[in-house]
Amino acid sequence: MAKLMLLTLLGLGLALFRDHRASYQARLNAFGEVKPVELPNCNLVKGIESGSEDLEILPSGLAFISSGLKYPEIKSFEPDKPGKILLMDLNEEDPTVLELKITGSKFDHSSFNPHGISTFTDEDNTVYLLVVNHPDFKSTVELFKFQEEEKSLLHLKTIRHELLPNLNDIVAVGPEHFYATNDHYFVDHYLRSWELYLGLAWSYVVYYSPTEVQVMADGFDFANGINISPDGKYVYIGELLAHKIHVYEKHANWTLTPLKVIRIQNILTEEPKVTRVYAENGTVLQGSTVASVYKGKLLIGTVFQKALYCEL
Repeated sequence: MAKLMLLTLLGLGLALFRDHRASYQARLNAFGEVKPVELPNCNLVKGIESGSEDLEILPSGLAFISSGLKYPEIKSFEPDKPGKILLMDLNEEDPTVLELKITGSKFDHSSFNPHGISTFTDEDNTVYLLVVNHPDFKSTVELFKFQEEEKSLLHLKTIRHELLPNLNDIVAVGPEHFYATNDHYFVDHYLRSWELYLGLAWSYVVYYSPTEVQVMADGFDFANGINISPDGKYVYIGELLAHKIHVYEKHANWTLTPLKVIRIQNILTEEPKVTRVYAENGTVLQGSTVASVYKGKLLIGTVFQKALYCEL
């Protein structure tokens, strides 16, 4: 009888493992095929060899690019060098990148490990850059002031909070105000692995200000990218492993109300759809994470590799 019970439990365990493994592979789209969609004029951006995980383009055409992200179990082409913020002027005919010098006595450049970034421009046109940082694989937000003439970033502040333990992306709504995604619930690497494998959907989005920090949305299977509509009325949250974009209405008190889940052009109409403008199977780019458009040009970034600049 004991042997029968043991075999039954073993069989149930194996079945559960098999089901979760199949679900995990489906969530990762492990066996998906990429059908190439080409653009007429694409070039790799000179000077980017170790990642361009996130980017933000100002209305003036200046693009900030985070480079050099080091993440557990993800390849790094410059493992012994700190990360950096690059600047690219998309108004140039053949734009290249420039590494921005970082100043500020309290900033530890040696442990700089930038991830998601976002900008905020105040009423006097001062540009602030907010950067998710992972020093020693922890999570902080670094606040910088962009000094355009000096081509530098002045470090103003490091932000830490218990509700910001696993930061991925950020969208600024003020110099020290932002929404941010936590892509895991657990901090421990072992528990994070099981959270991911079991599809627990416990990741969440936080609103931060100097006077208030609050979870505004939760229940995500790896909350990843986050952005805000140009009019500031809607917040978009990417749920990576569920292959969804969530649309939330932003209220005056910073709370978020879910409006719809979409799979994505005409994002707030009755018939949202996807237009694929570029796709490639890894021969040119590996691990694309972000794309943005400026005056008919498309800039595409990757986790740990290169960046691509195309004409639409």
